[in-house]
Amino acid sequence: MAEAFRAQGRAVVLTREPGGTPLAEKLRALVLQDAMDPLTEALLVFAARRDHLRQVIEPALARGDLVLCDRFTDASFAYQGGGRGFDLEVLRMLERWVQGIEAGDAPVSAVAVLRQPDLTLWFDLPPDIAAARLTGARSPDRFESQSLPFFERVAAGYAARAAADPARFARIDAVGTAAEVRNRVFSVLADRGWLEAATAFRSSQAHD
Repeated sequence: MAEAFRAQGRAVVLTREPGGTPLAEKLRALVLQDAMDPLTEALLVFAARRDHLRQVIEPALARGDLVLCDRFTDASFAYQGGGRGFDLEVLRMLERWVQGIEAGDAPVSAVAVLRQPDLTLWFDLPPDIAAARLTGARSPDRFESQSLPFFERVAAGYAARAAADPARFARIDAVGTAAEVRNRVFSVLADRGWLEAATAFRSSQAHD
């Protein structure tokens, strides 16, 4: 995706969550490896997101760059909310606090506009297939080592988030080869007018 956008003259920032800044990467290591209760986990994830927004995402958007982020708040609602069963109202409160676009000196509690992605690509894959792909790829982290029912709840969490904001979501069928999944992504971007179909196709072919 980054190569295709750059081929059309866009400046692209690639980043991830949790992570993206030195502080957020330290918090990522804690979240992925250390045992903790769901509230502590949620607080660390949103603390990392706040630093990430202030240090990377907002400056990039102010420059006119395009930001491609591997996971964002939808993942928090899926993993902490769906997977862990954590209180969704608390997650919504943290979302408002952390992602509020502040107008002047207005307090965060008064902010109604949230920084959200223009598009969330939801790679929908049956949990059993995801588990099979992970086997042998690397040592699983604290999330990847969870049981199948956990990932079924995560998938339901993503589905609920998508149903609440369908215009922002694109469900990508992640069953198939990497090339097939990539072409589905490029098709979505071309349909939205964000990438020229020819450019997307050339970038896809370069990886096959």
